Amino acid sequence: MLRGVIHAHSTYSDGEYTLAELRAALVAAGCRFACMTDHAEYFDAARLATYVAECESLSDGEFRFVAGLEYECERRMHVLGYGVATLAGTVNPQEVIAHVAREGGVSVIAHPADSMFEWIEKFETLPRGIETWNTKYDGQHAPRPRTFRLLQRLQQRDPAMLAYYGQDLHWKRQPRVLFNEIDSDSNSRGAVMSALARGAYRGIKDGRALPSSGALPDDLLASFGAVSDRYLRRQRLFRRGKKMAGRLGKGLPAPIKSRIRRLFS
Repeated sequence: MLRGVIHAHSTYSDGEYTLAELRAALVAAGCRFACMTDHAEYFDAARLATYVAECESLSDGEFRFVAGLEYECERRMHVLGYGVATLAGTVNPQEVIAHVAREGGVSVIAHPADSMFEWIEKFETLPRGIETWNTKYDGQHAPRPRTFRLLQRLQQRDPAMLAYYGQDLHWKRQPRVLFNEIDSDSNSRGAVMSALARGAYRGIKDGRALPSSGALPDDLLASFGAVSDRYLRRQRLFRRGKKMAGRLGKGLPAPIKSRIRRLFS
Protein backbone atom coordinates (compact mmCIF):
# COMPACT_ATOMS: atom_id res chain seq x y z
CA MET A 1 0.00 0.00 0.00
CA LEU A 2 1.26 3.44 -0.94
CA ARG A 3 0.26 6.87 0.35
CA GLY A 4 -0.24 9.82 -1.95
CA VAL A 5 -2.23 12.96 -2.75
CA ILE A 6 -4.81 13.63 -5.44
CA HIS A 7 -6.03 17.03 -6.66
CA ALA A 8 -2.96 19.24 -6.36
CA HIS A 9 -1.83 22.45 -8.07
CA SER A 10 1.59 23.90 -8.81
CA THR A 11 3.04 27.14 -10.19
CA TYR A 12 2.01 25.87 -13.63
CA SER A 13 -1.41 27.28 -12.69
CA ASP A 14 -2.43 28.95 -9.41
CA GLY A 15 -0.45 26.93 -6.87
CA GLU A 16 2.41 28.29 -4.73
CA TYR A 17 4.66 25.23 -5.01
CA THR A 18 6.94 24.51 -7.92
CA LEU A 19 6.82 20.83 -8.84
CA ALA A 20 10.25 20.30 -7.26
CA GLU A 21 9.15 21.98 -4.02
CA LEU A 22 5.94 19.96 -4.00
CA ARG A 23 7.83 16.71 -4.42
CA ALA A 24 10.07 17.54 -1.45
CA ALA A 25 7.11 18.49 0.76
CA LEU A 26 5.12 15.37 -0.10
CA VAL A 27 8.06 12.98 0.24
CA ALA A 28 8.62 14.45 3.72
CA ALA A 29 4.96 13.64 4.48
CA GLY A 30 5.47 10.00 3.50
CA CYS A 31 3.87 10.21 0.06
CA ARG A 32 4.89 8.14 -2.96
CA PHE A 33 2.71 9.82 -5.61
CA ALA A 34 0.72 12.93 -6.45
CA CYS A 35 -1.97 13.28 -9.11
CA MET A 36 -1.59 16.82 -10.42
CA THR A 37 -4.60 18.78 -11.63
CA ASP A 38 -3.34 22.18 -12.70
CA HIS A 39 -6.02 24.36 -14.29
CA ALA A 40 -6.46 23.74 -18.01
CA GLU A 41 -7.03 27.40 -18.87
CA TYR A 42 -3.38 28.18 -18.01
CA PHE A 43 -2.10 26.00 -20.84
CA ASP A 44 -1.51 25.87 -24.54
CA ALA A 45 0.02 22.87 -26.32
CA ALA A 46 3.63 23.96 -25.74
CA ARG A 47 3.15 24.67 -22.04
CA LEU A 48 1.35 21.35 -21.62
CA ALA A 49 4.30 19.52 -23.13
CA THR A 50 6.66 21.27 -20.70
CA TYR A 51 4.36 20.45 -17.76
CA VAL A 52 4.17 16.75 -18.64
CA ALA A 53 7.92 16.58 -19.24
CA GLU A 54 8.71 18.14 -15.86
CA CYS A 55 6.31 15.80 -14.08
CA GLU A 56 8.14 12.90 -15.72
CA SER A 57 11.62 14.24 -15.00
CA LEU A 58 10.81 14.55 -11.28
CA SER A 59 9.34 11.03 -11.09
CA ASP A 60 11.13 7.86 -10.06
CA GLY A 61 10.67 4.80 -7.86
CA GLU A 62 10.59 6.95 -4.73
CA PHE A 63 7.95 9.42 -5.89
CA ARG A 64 5.70 9.76 -8.93
CA PHE A 65 3.88 12.74 -10.44
CA VAL A 66 0.87 11.85 -12.62
CA ALA A 67 0.10 14.87 -14.80
CA GLY A 68 -3.56 15.83 -15.12
CA LEU A 69 -5.81 18.85 -15.50
CA GLU A 70 -8.76 20.56 -13.86
CA TYR A 71 -11.26 21.83 -16.44
CA GLU A 72 -13.52 24.79 -15.67
CA CYS A 73 -16.91 24.25 -17.29
CA GLU A 74 -20.27 26.01 -17.56
CA ARG A 75 -21.68 27.48 -14.35
CA ARG A 76 -18.17 27.22 -12.86
CA MET A 77 -18.40 23.47 -12.51
CA HIS A 78 -14.96 21.91 -12.31
CA VAL A 79 -14.11 18.48 -13.70
CA LEU A 80 -10.85 16.78 -12.77
CA GLY A 81 -9.11 14.74 -15.42
CA TYR A 82 -6.73 12.50 -13.53
CA GLY A 83 -4.03 11.26 -15.87
CA VAL A 84 -5.14 13.50 -18.77
CA ALA A 85 -3.02 16.41 -20.00
CA THR A 86 -4.84 17.40 -23.20
CA LEU A 87 -7.19 20.33 -23.68
CA ALA A 88 -10.87 19.47 -24.10
CA GLY A 89 -11.91 22.36 -26.35
CA THR A 90 -15.30 22.63 -24.66
CA VAL A 91 -16.86 23.97 -21.47
CA ASN A 92 -19.75 21.50 -21.49
CA PRO A 93 -19.09 19.30 -18.44
CA GLN A 94 -20.54 16.15 -20.01
CA GLU A 95 -18.33 16.64 -23.07
CA VAL A 96 -15.32 17.15 -20.79
CA ILE A 97 -16.18 13.92 -18.94
CA ALA A 98 -16.34 12.12 -22.29
CA HIS A 99 -13.01 13.68 -23.34
CA VAL A 100 -11.31 12.42 -20.17
CA ALA A 101 -12.69 8.93 -20.78
CA ARG A 102 -11.45 8.91 -24.40
CA GLU A 103 -7.99 9.93 -23.20
CA GLY A 104 -7.88 7.02 -20.76
CA GLY A 105 -8.19 9.16 -17.65
CA VAL A 106 -10.39 9.25 -14.57
CA SER A 107 -13.06 11.98 -14.55
CA VAL A 108 -14.24 13.41 -11.23
CA ILE A 109 -16.60 16.31 -10.56
CA ALA A 110 -14.66 18.45 -8.10
CA HIS A 111 -16.15 20.06 -4.97
CA PRO A 112 -19.69 20.22 -6.41
CA ALA A 113 -21.68 23.14 -5.02
CA ASP A 114 -25.02 22.22 -3.46
CA SER A 115 -26.74 24.29 -6.15
CA MET A 116 -25.34 21.92 -8.81
CA PHE A 117 -26.68 18.67 -7.37
CA GLU A 118 -29.97 18.67 -9.28
CA TRP A 119 -28.16 19.52 -12.53
CA ILE A 120 -25.60 16.74 -12.04
CA GLU A 121 -28.35 14.20 -11.43
CA LYS A 122 -29.75 15.00 -14.88
CA PHE A 123 -26.45 14.28 -16.67
CA GLU A 124 -26.64 11.56 -19.29
CA THR A 125 -22.85 11.19 -19.23
CA LEU A 126 -21.70 10.54 -15.67
CA PRO A 127 -18.13 10.87 -14.40
CA ARG A 128 -16.12 8.07 -12.81
CA GLY A 129 -16.86 9.67 -9.48
CA ILE A 130 -17.58 12.64 -7.25
CA GLU A 131 -15.10 14.46 -5.01
CA THR A 132 -16.94 13.77 -1.76
CA TRP A 133 -14.36 15.52 0.40
CA ASN A 134 -12.27 18.46 -0.72
CA THR A 135 -10.36 19.87 2.25
CA LYS A 136 -9.99 23.31 0.65
CA TYR A 137 -13.73 23.78 0.05
CA ASP A 138 -15.24 21.59 2.77
CA GLY A 139 -12.61 22.27 5.42
CA GLN A 140 -10.00 19.98 6.88
CA HIS A 141 -12.16 18.58 9.68
CA ALA A 142 -15.21 17.13 7.93
CA PRO A 143 -16.90 16.77 4.53
CA ARG A 144 -20.50 17.62 3.66
CA PRO A 145 -22.67 14.51 4.17
CA ARG A 146 -25.00 15.66 1.39
CA THR A 147 -22.20 15.16 -1.16
CA PHE A 148 -22.00 11.50 -0.14
CA ARG A 149 -25.79 11.28 -0.50
CA LEU A 150 -25.52 12.77 -4.00
CA LEU A 151 -23.07 10.00 -4.86
CA GLN A 152 -25.43 7.38 -3.45
CA ARG A 153 -28.25 8.63 -5.68
CA LEU A 154 -25.98 8.59 -8.73
CA GLN A 155 -24.84 5.07 -7.84
CA GLN A 156 -28.43 3.92 -8.32
CA ARG A 157 -27.84 4.65 -12.01
CA ASP A 158 -24.18 3.62 -12.09
CA PRO A 159 -23.16 1.41 -9.14
CA ALA A 160 -19.50 1.64 -10.19
CA MET A 161 -19.23 5.36 -9.41
CA LEU A 162 -16.67 6.19 -6.73
CA ALA A 163 -15.97 8.66 -3.93
CA TYR A 164 -12.74 10.65 -4.26
CA TYR A 165 -10.88 12.46 -1.51
CA GLY A 166 -8.88 15.48 -2.65
CA GLN A 167 -6.68 18.02 -0.92
CA ASP A 168 -7.08 20.65 -3.65
CA LEU A 169 -3.59 21.67 -2.61
CA HIS A 170 -2.60 25.22 -3.60
CA TRP A 171 -0.73 26.95 -0.79
CA LYS A 172 2.43 26.18 1.14
CA ARG A 173 0.69 26.83 4.46
CA GLN A 174 -2.44 24.89 3.52
CA PRO A 175 -3.14 21.99 5.91
CA ARG A 176 -2.17 18.69 4.29
CA VAL A 177 -4.26 16.24 6.26
CA LEU A 178 -6.25 14.14 3.76
CA PHE A 179 -4.34 11.47 1.86
CA ASN A 180 -5.09 8.52 -0.39
CA GLU A 181 -3.75 5.02 0.09
CA ILE A 182 -3.69 2.77 -2.97
CA ASP A 183 -3.53 -1.04 -3.05
CA SER A 184 -0.23 -1.30 -4.87
CA ASP A 185 3.44 -1.85 -4.16
CA SER A 186 4.37 0.12 -7.28
CA ASN A 187 4.10 3.86 -7.77
CA SER A 188 4.24 3.61 -11.56
CA ARG A 189 1.80 5.77 -13.47
CA GLY A 190 -0.09 2.68 -14.57
CA ALA A 191 -0.43 1.35 -11.03
CA VAL A 192 -1.64 4.67 -9.64
CA MET A 193 -4.16 5.21 -12.44
CA SER A 194 -5.43 1.64 -12.24
CA ALA A 195 -6.04 1.96 -8.51
CA LEU A 196 -7.94 5.24 -8.94
CA ALA A 197 -10.01 3.86 -11.81
CA ARG A 198 -11.09 0.62 -10.15
CA GLY A 199 -11.54 1.89 -6.60
CA ALA A 200 -8.50 0.14 -5.13
CA TYR A 201 -7.85 3.00 -2.72
CA ARG A 202 -9.18 4.69 0.39
CA GLY A 203 -9.06 8.20 1.82
CA ILE A 204 -6.96 8.49 4.98
CA LYS A 205 -7.57 11.19 7.60
CA ASP A 206 -6.23 10.95 11.17
CA GLY A 207 -5.93 7.19 10.85
CA ARG A 208 -9.52 6.77 9.68
CA ALA A 209 -10.04 4.96 6.37
CA LEU A 210 -12.75 6.29 4.05
CA PRO A 211 -13.83 3.77 1.39
CA SER A 212 -13.75 4.39 -2.33
CA SER A 213 -17.42 3.35 -2.43
CA GLY A 214 -18.34 6.33 -0.29
CA ALA A 215 -20.48 4.07 1.92
CA LEU A 216 -20.12 5.58 5.40
CA PRO A 217 -22.05 4.65 8.57
CA ASP A 218 -24.98 6.92 9.40
CA ASP A 219 -23.48 7.90 12.75
CA LEU A 220 -20.24 9.00 11.09
CA LEU A 221 -22.13 11.04 8.50
CA ALA A 222 -24.13 12.68 11.30
CA SER A 223 -20.90 13.55 13.11
CA PHE A 224 -19.40 14.95 9.93
CA GLY A 225 -22.58 16.97 9.36
CA ALA A 226 -22.40 18.70 12.72
CA VAL A 227 -18.77 19.71 12.17
CA SER A 228 -19.38 20.73 8.56
CA ASP A 229 -22.35 22.93 9.45
CA ARG A 230 -20.25 24.86 11.99
CA TYR A 231 -17.46 25.34 9.47
CA LEU A 232 -19.80 26.48 6.69
CA ARG A 233 -21.49 29.01 9.01
CA ARG A 234 -18.08 30.52 9.81
CA GLN A 235 -17.20 30.53 6.12
CA ARG A 236 -20.39 32.39 5.22
CA LEU A 237 -19.66 35.03 7.86
CA PHE A 238 -16.14 35.44 6.49
CA ARG A 239 -17.42 35.89 2.94
CA ARG A 240 -19.94 38.51 4.04
CA GLY A 241 -17.20 40.39 5.86
CA LYS A 242 -14.89 40.19 2.86
CA LYS A 243 -17.65 41.44 0.56
CA MET A 244 -18.41 44.35 2.88
CA ALA A 245 -14.71 45.26 3.14
CA GLY A 246 -14.49 45.24 -0.65
CA ARG A 247 -17.45 47.57 -0.93
CA LEU A 248 -15.81 49.97 1.49
CA GLY A 249 -12.61 49.86 -0.53
CA LYS A 250 -10.67 48.38 2.34
CA GLY A 251 -8.79 45.46 0.82
CA LEU A 252 -7.19 43.16 3.33
CA PRO A 253 -3.36 43.02 3.42
CA ALA A 254 -1.89 39.80 2.04
CA PRO A 255 -0.57 38.52 5.43
CA ILE A 256 -4.02 38.90 7.00
CA LYS A 257 -5.66 37.19 4.02
CA SER A 258 -3.23 34.30 4.45
CA ARG A 259 -4.07 33.93 8.14
CA ILE A 260 -7.80 34.03 7.50
CA ARG A 261 -7.41 31.52 4.68
CA ARG A 262 -5.73 29.09 7.08
CA LEU A 263 -8.43 29.70 9.67
CA PHE A 264 -11.12 28.63 7.22
CA SER A 265 -9.22 25.65 5.80
